[in-house]
Amino acid sequence: MHQLQAGDIICCRLRLKPQEEHILLDLVERGVTLIPSATSQLASRSKAFQARIFHPLMVPGTAAVYDLHGLLGVISGYQRTAIERVILKHDRKNGGLGIHLFKDPEDIFTLAANNGIPFPFVLQPFIADSRDVRVIILGDYIEAYERINPDNFRNNLHCGGRAIRWELSDEQIALCQQVMIRGAFPYAHIDLMLTDTTWLTEINLRGGIRGAAISPQEYGRKIEDIHRDLLQKIFT
Repeated sequence: MHQLQAGDIICCRLRLKPQEEHILLDLVERGVTLIPSATSQLASRSKAFQARIFHPLMVPGTAAVYDLHGLLGVISGYQRTAIERVILKHDRKNGGLGIHLFKDPEDIFTLAANNGIPFPFVLQPFIADSRDVRVIILGDYIEAYERINPDNFRNNLHCGGRAIRWELSDEQIALCQQVMIRGAFPYAHIDLMLTDTTWLTEINLRGGIRGAAISPQEYGRKIEDIHRDLLQKIFT
């Protein structure tokens, strides 16, 4: 790492341990080009970071929580607006396993104050009767499918959900593109929540393709093509 210098390029996702993300900042400050971008790599690792940079595009009331004082502020805001049921998302868990439903935000404070919940985490008002759509964007390739689980509020396929093809509207495609530009994502798996409007819930550089039409082989080729195109743009 210490031999890298301005003009060098790292074309792969860095395998960093938790709390090593400061390395991304160091590399960027030293002029090392990262493909995918440092912002997209960090956002893929941290839901709290996503809640910070994509806040205007998420369900109103979504908040990254870093300590007890911040948690009290979020809970007070929920109480002022009569929000009761909330979703807690652990910062670094995927596949629906880090998502928890609470009937009262005060229960979250009790657990957090007694070290029952690690910081940081994301809080979000629970929205009933919403739809969950996964979007995969790989350059010009776009596909989407709705995830449905009648037995659980977790629609993730890993948690028992099933996939049904979904036709994206122009507005939904534009939202996905806006998210990718903001986070400097060259490709992405994007989760949308559909109510009377469309909200971003999560984004990741990689994700499971169970339920998708694309094959693992084609998926891998498209990722390689995108990396190759980005490299060519640097050298031309």
